[in-house]
Amino acid sequence: MTNTVRDNTERQRFELDADGHIAFADYKRAGGLLSMLHTEVPKALEGRGIGSALIRGVLDIARSEGLKVNPLCPFAKAYIEKHPEYVTCASDHV
Repeated sequence: MTNTVRDNTERQRFELDADGHIAFADYKRAGGLLSMLHTEVPKALEGRGIGSALIRGVLDIARSEGLKVNPLCPFAKAYIEKHPEYVTCASDHV
């Protein structure tokens, strides 16, 4: 795994490569708000912390760009709730 989350703006999703697979988080941007819509980790990668690494990377990117995050995706919302250091970048919708 490269541990590098990249923003695929063309497909409106963040991606993380791992063992020949791509985990991704779909999003929508509007102004300074990043709405996280869906997170998907291939079955071959489940249970290895790939989803958490992806969300952590997305939140780090959002923080560095000054974006607020609206976690509509249940996985992303749960991650933020379990990691209080990211609550400050979450919108009031958490």
